[in-house]
Amino acid sequence: MSFANKNVLVTGGTRGIGRSIVEAFAAQGANVAFTYRSSSEEAEALKAELEAMGVKARAIQADAADFDAAEAAVAGIVADWGSIDVLVNNAGVTKDGLMIRMSEADWDAVVGTNLKSVFNYSKAVYRPMMKQRAGRIVNMSSIVGVTGNAGQTNYAASKAGIIGFSKSLAKELGGRGVTVNVVAPGYVATDMTAALSDAAREAMLGGVPVGRAATPTDIASAVVFLASEGASYITGHVLHVDGGLAM
Repeated sequence: MSFANKNVLVTGGTRGIGRSIVEAFAAQGANVAFTYRSSSEEAEALKAELEAMGVKARAIQADAADFDAAEAAVAGIVADWGSIDVLVNNAGVTKDGLMIRMSEADWDAVVGTNLKSVFNYSKAVYRPMMKQRAGRIVNMSSIVGVTGNAGQTNYAASKAGIIGFSKSLAKELGGRGVTVNVVAPGYVATDMTAALSDAAREAMLGGVPVGRAATPTDIASAVVFLASEGASYITGHVLHVDGGLAM
C-alpha cells in the first residue's frame, strides 16, 4: 500500500489516535497536513519528524469547530499542494457526566468539536474532491456512538451523528468517485482513556473478547485501509475496531 504523491489532511493530529494516523500515512509516502488547537511545540516537533521521513508536512493551528478556519486550512493546502486526496476527521473531546449534571456548555463543546468539525472540513473539501472526481473521507466515530454509554450523552450523540452524516454524504458523493466511511474505535489506550479509574478500565476490558485495549496503531491501520485503493468499493460503511466489544 502506497500513498506516494497523495495529500492527506488529518484534524486533531498531534496526539493519540490522530498522531498515529498522521505517522501511518507519512510512512506510506503521503504528504500530511494536520490541525491542532494549542500544542504548538508538539505540532512543530511532529512536522519535523514527518519532513525527516521525506514527505511534505504542514501544521495548522485551528479550532476544529471554527468553520472559517476549516475553509482557510483546506484552501491553503489546495493552493500549495494542488489537492487534498484524503480527509480524516479525527478531532474530538470528552466532557463526561450524567446528563442531570451536564451543563449546556459541556454539551455545546463536545457537539461543536466532535460533530460540527466533521461538517466544517467535509464541506471545505466537498468541491475540490468533486472537481477532481476522486477522494477519501474517513470520519472517526466511536463504538459509543453505536451502543450508547451512561455518562456520555453528549459524546454518544456527537459520535452517532457522525455516522448518520457520513452515510448521507456517501450517497451524495459516491457518483463523483469520493468515498465516505467511518471508523468506530472501542477502548483505545490513549491519554484520554488513561484518565479513567482502574475500576472503569477493568470493567471495560472485561467486555472485550480479544482481552486487550486497542493501540492507536490498530485504529490508524483501519483508517489507512479505508483511504486506500483497495477500499475503493466501500462507502457509507462503519468499521468497528473494538476487539469484539459491540458484538
